[in-house]
Amino acid sequence: MNPLLELQNISFSYHEGKPVLKDINLSIRYGEKLAIVGENGSGKTTLFNLIVRILEPDEGKIIFMGKTINSKKGIAFLREKVGFLFQDPEDQLFCPTLLEDVAFGPLNLGFSTSQAREKAMDTLELVGLKDLAGLPPYMLSEGQKRMGALAAVLAMDPDLLLLDEPTSGLDERAQARLEQILLETGKAVLVASHDKPFLAKCTSKSYILSNGHLLLC
Repeated sequence: MNPLLELQNISFSYHEGKPVLKDINLSIRYGEKLAIVGENGSGKTTLFNLIVRILEPDEGKIIFMGKTINSKKGIAFLREKVGFLFQDPEDQLFCPTLLEDVAFGPLNLGFSTSQAREKAMDTLELVGLKDLAGLPPYMLSEGQKRMGALAAVLAMDPDLLLLDEPTSGLDERAQARLEQILLETGKAVLVASHDKPFLAKCTSKSYILSNGHLLLC
């Protein structure tokens, strides 16, 4: 079986400056859980932005489900199947209520209003925020915003989760819930984090980004 995601010889630099990523190769199988570690500014978030094609690589190929992603149609398909939890949850919460934020994705996938609402409520219950569904995001704590953004991602039912510093701002209870979700999911997961105990629990293999290169730890 082909890997779910393959990065082949990916290189990237900002505005023709010093390369941020050099000749990156990575593959992740269905259901596999991988970690990427590295210092601040090493390029972890840049790599995630390249995977979902927010940024365009200077060189190399991104292959998803056996198909090279090189067209608008391919990028749209990729973004339906890859759920990206941003480092700043406020970048993902923009609706009047948390419920509307979580229902937004299913609505765009063709769910009816009632189906999207049901999906959203089920997902909010999964992350422990069902009782806060009617609140505007600005009233949530940092940790609640992060779990709310995670719910918005999970409600899309992606095949691959990209999680950028997912434990930041979480209290002990919320982090335990996050760990349980990741351990029980059959989805592939790629996590960028400085939280080594969390990564030890939730991932099976780690890579380090250093000087633009991705190396197996």
